[in-house]
Amino acid sequence: MKPRTPRWNYEHRLLAALLLAALPAFAALTGVALHLFGATPALLAGLALVALVTLALALTLRARAIFPLRTLANLLEALREGDYSLRGSRAQRGDAVGEVVWEINALAQTLREQRLAVEEKSAQLAKVLAALDLAVFSFDAKGCLTLANPAAERLLDRPLGELEGRSAQALGLASFLSGEIADVVEHAFPGGNGRWEIRRAQFRAEGRPHHLLVISDLSRALRAEERLAWQRLLRVLGHELNNSLAPIRSMAETLSQLVLREPLPPDWREDAASALGVIADRTDALARFMGRYTHLARLPPPTRVRVDFAAIARRVVRLEQRMLVTLIEGSEVSLSIDADQIEQALINLIRNAVDAVALSGHVGLDWRQDGSWLQIEIVDDGPGLPPSSNLFVPFFTTKPGGSGIGLVLTRQIIEQHGGTLSLQNRSDSHGCIARIRLPLA
Repeated sequence: MKPRTPRWNYEHRLLAALLLAALPAFAALTGVALHLFGATPALLAGLALVALVTLALALTLRARAIFPLRTLANLLEALREGDYSLRGSRAQRGDAVGEVVWEINALAQTLREQRLAVEEKSAQLAKVLAALDLAVFSFDAKGCLTLANPAAERLLDRPLGELEGRSAQALGLASFLSGEIADVVEHAFPGGNGRWEIRRAQFRAEGRPHHLLVISDLSRALRAEERLAWQRLLRVLGHELNNSLAPIRSMAETLSQLVLREPLPPDWREDAASALGVIADRTDALARFMGRYTHLARLPPPTRVRVDFAAIARRVVRLEQRMLVTLIEGSEVSLSIDADQIEQALINLIRNAVDAVALSGHVGLDWRQDGSWLQIEIVDDGPGLPPSSNLFVPFFTTKPGGSGIGLVLTRQIIEQHGGTLSLQNRSDSHGCIARIRLPLA
């Protein structure tokens, strides 16, 4: 808003004050001169000259008083316009105007440093946004686009010049601005289709609410993880199948060569029976292998009932007949679980621990309540975990004759109950800790 200009501004009032300050002295001088010399033309001319000199001095003093103020006004106007390069030349301590100029110069330097810092951070943020593989959109309170990074341009298959200022409705993003903070949807965008994670947030800019929308492509990450899981599974499956198919193929070749002999050797029946026995054994092994796979793939969802965990722990410990498993009873805890599945998970872990200590060590089971979680630990003093990242890969095993599904099935049971299973080597001694966390609610 333009300020109203008064009829008498500061300069006029200052000039009037100076003239009024000089008026008593001029009146006294005029009175004394008229009393002593009378109203002669020379005296009147002299008084007029004195009046002109007084007016000139008042104008000069007014200009000298106004000049620093105009300088300060120019400096402040430069600050308002964002020009922090101007500096006042009369900045000095111990002087009223110099103090003000000094403070304005310091303010200009501070604002300049802050603007440089903001520009550097803005440039850094722009580089980060440009490097992100996430589509980032910013909408104002009216739902119009104010910011989009290169990933957002690729997602909508349009340059920023065509996107900026357009409404979320026109861009097909209006439905994503409402809902939960994070969501996963299937959607087809102009730049690609698949599964997307939608994240929303709100912030304020220039005192007005704005909406932030972040869209990330989950398809590539899921495909990469799926491909890695298939590679691991196929590697183990191939190993298991080769172990059975190799002797079957060898025995089949032996039988084909045997029946072609003329005459048949006297012990051909024993050789044929032995070869057929090997084929039958490996066929049974393959059948058991596929049965284990089917059991792993068809795990039913848990049927939850509220049970006392201490009773389950006592029952599981009694089932291990090869050695005594130490039971360290914790607090009385009841929770809603599928008791049969949790028992199976604990049996698998205790069996692995007993196998690890080779019947000559120690295995213990204890539990405690940790906030809203039940934490169960199965501890052994065996050799510890093998150096492998395939412990939870189906059919991977380090034990002779092992099935390779115990740990996988156990983790699947725990995760279906909303819990977690972790294996780690003990820090206080040799051995392993299997830690289960189950939610109490």
